[in-house]
Amino acid sequence: MPKDTEPIQSMADLLRQGATLTQFSCPACSSPLFKLKSGELWCAQCQKRVIVVKEGTSPAEAASPMLLSTLESTVLVKLQEIEKKIKNETNPNELQKLSGLLSMLDEILERIIKMKRS
Repeated sequence: MPKDTEPIQSMADLLRQGATLTQFSCPACSSPLFKLKSGELWCAQCQKRVIVVKEGTSPAEAASPMLLSTLESTVLVKLQEIEKKIKNETNPNELQKLSGLLSMLDEILERIIKMKRS
């Protein structure tokens, strides 16, 4: 498939998956933006998420929910990795270290969830 038709194919795929075409265009390439089922805006040309910053809102405030979701996913992956290590570990000292990490990550996850609610 020629390079110039890849974005068009990607746009068609997004529409088939239930995304909707929006009135916005990508600030980087001016391609139309799509709203995914998750509510995120997506540029099919750049293959990146786009955040619309409303007037009076800082870019950091606008990006905060996305960053918290990404951080939450990362912490969950780390919790799963530690859980697998604990299953296979027999050394009491190592188990103690892993348990401490597990507790710390659990606290972080709780804070992230609280921040997302507020």
